Amino acid sequence: MEFTKGDNRFYKEKDDKLVAEITYIPRGNDVDVNHTFVDPSLRGQGIAEKLVDRVVEEMEKEGKKIIPSCPYVGKLFERKPEKYGHIHAK
Repeated sequence: MEFTKGDNRFYKEKDDKLVAEITYIPRGNDVDVNHTFVDPSLRGQGIAEKLVDRVVEEMEKEGKKIIPSCPYVGKLFERKPEKYGHIHAK
């Protein structure tokens, strides 16, 4: 799934309806990923993790670390330190 880059967010719309979104707030050399949303019709397909991966990809390019204040992102970082440990602002 491809996501559109917006102002401090990545998102997906379908039929003019928001179906997936992740938002972040710049904090100096870090970004605070504070919200993840996936429409119930898309849940269980790994969309939320794909959103996180898209932010990770962008922040790697920018040389920034991620503060995972969104509960989903925090739990994902804890569950998969081998995948996200390098980008986690601790």
